[in-house]
Amino acid sequence: MRKRLLVPLLASTALTCAVTLAPTAHAEPNPPGCDKEYFCIYAGEGQTGQLLVKSKGNWSGSVSGRSVFNNGIPYPNADHIQLTYTYQGHTYEQCVHYNPGPGDYKMNFAEGVTFTRATWRGECPSGT
Repeated sequence: MRKRLLVPLLASTALTCAVTLAPTAHAEPNPPGCDKEYFCIYAGEGQTGQLLVKSKGNWSGSVSGRSVFNNGIPYPNADHIQLTYTYQGHTYEQCVHYNPGPGDYKMNFAEGVTFTRATWRGECPSGT
């Protein structure tokens, strides 16, 4: 009888230890000028150069840039960004997770990309 009780107890303890010791995601430090709760577009790769857009709400316009960063915070149905941009005459959309992810919360783009819209939304579908 004791063996039957001991095995589940040991398994439960091992699982608790594994969960406790599992690494947690840590938010990356704010990039220059992009405070928590904001989505930002930068002139240079890797969130460098001039800060072109800093938006706490939905944004639309037309700005050429090289990188983006979603520094949003967890908020139901409004913590990811649906990003719309054009490149070589085609329009694209990309869902951008919030820092620290999981998923891409910062991205670099080719020279010649023009950003036209950033809309706050809920979870990104898997694979985006």
